[in-house]
Amino acid sequence: MTLTELRYIVALAQENNFSRAAERCSVSQPTLSVAIARLEDELGVQLFERGKGFVSPSLVGSQVVAQAQTALDEVERIRQIALRGRDQLEGALRLGVIHTIGPYLLPRLIHALKEVAPNMPLVIEENMTANLADMLRDNDIDVAILALPFNLPGVLTRSLYDELFKVIVPIGHPWESRERIAPEEVAGDEVLLLKAGNCFRDQVLDACPQVSSPETDVRLGHSIGTIRCMVASGLGVSVLPESALQHPYNNDMIRVIPFTEPQPSRRVALAWRVGFVRPKAIDALLAAVRGLDSPAYQLLV
Repeated sequence: MTLTELRYIVALAQENNFSRAAERCSVSQPTLSVAIARLEDELGVQLFERGKGFVSPSLVGSQVVAQAQTALDEVERIRQIALRGRDQLEGALRLGVIHTIGPYLLPRLIHALKEVAPNMPLVIEENMTANLADMLRDNDIDVAILALPFNLPGVLTRSLYDELFKVIVPIGHPWESRERIAPEEVAGDEVLLLKAGNCFRDQVLDACPQVSSPETDVRLGHSIGTIRCMVASGLGVSVLPESALQHPYNNDMIRVIPFTEPQPSRRVALAWRVGFVRPKAIDALLAAVRGLDSPAYQLLV
């Protein structure tokens, strides 16, 4: 059984005439007749009832023709997918992003990407770094934006930008008028951190190791937005990435204070599998990042 034979029986069922069906398929009538007879022999059933100047599908033939049409429709879908695949900037790109980056980067990135690749919408998966690593390895996402270090066999990374960390305190806090805060000073107050398992929490503890001391009073929040609100409510101080403190996320109930030099920061990168078949999509993402206009991002591309 071949796709050609399936096309023949569909054409014959629709035309109810060997000559018209052969013309429609651009073959001679004997070629079409022989092919259909051969298929009937292979299946062991008569697909068509034949009369003088008349042909129509048998009961079982109608069912076979319907299934043949479904198969041909699926083949056409496969062909269209392949055609779209020839244009690497056509079709959705599955992008994973960590929670502490997504809400602040994506609005700008999506807007910039539409200018570079208008026919490549993003399908967003926001998750923890460890989960994104599994999804990238298992081909559940195409690319990921996350914070370095990130080491996964068979995966390439490209640095996108550096982002400074900032101390935030509630209005009225004794540090409110300070111009700079040293990392070791942060542990001198009640500190608000993300829950364990979040890579940004680990980066804050690396930047301010004294916060890990048992003597430090630590409260936990589910998200950067929650922590920002907790600080505004006077529940403590925290360290957040600069992008989470730009408009429209800043407010007049907190004070943002830089660290002393050298200021701690994180490096954000793009990650993708070595064998990813759409390198032009990677280039488009990099071009979109180059177009970002935010003082929070020290671009590296």
